[in-house]
Amino acid sequence: MELRTRITSEMKQAMKDKATARLSTLRLINAAIKDRDIAARGEGNEDGVDETELLAILGRMVRQRQESAKAYEEASRFDLSDREIAEIAVIEEFLPRQLSTEETEAALIAAIAEVGASSIRDMGRVMGLLKAKYTGRMNFGVVAPMVKDRLAS
Repeated sequence: MELRTRITSEMKQAMKDKATARLSTLRLINAAIKDRDIAARGEGNEDGVDETELLAILGRMVRQRQESAKAYEEASRFDLSDREIAEIAVIEEFLPRQLSTEETEAALIAAIAEVGASSIRDMGRVMGLLKAKYTGRMNFGVVAPMVKDRLAS
């Protein structure tokens, strides 16, 4: 099932179940997607964003909430932190399974070989390939230093 359709049906189900916290998060997801669709239409893409971009939007939403939860915990606002963590759980339902460390390492090695990267100057091409293949399945904030280490040695 297409991601947009799945989000919409989950939103309808949350309304029926009167799950207000879940519904609120699903509405936030829907609003973020619609905002990006509007921006894409302004750039000449009449169909809006594709599945890859939807996964990137969801990934950004998770990272934002992780940062917020951490900030709330540091400020001893555990109630707000718990709410952010609950939102993360709902958003992650729509993301594909994250690659394990071993799978990430294997994908990184394969990408370096595919691009023929030999120095740090090739990092952009390697990251571009990884993002094209694994958007939503890898944390690129963690992967970038790994690529850099591999290419530096």
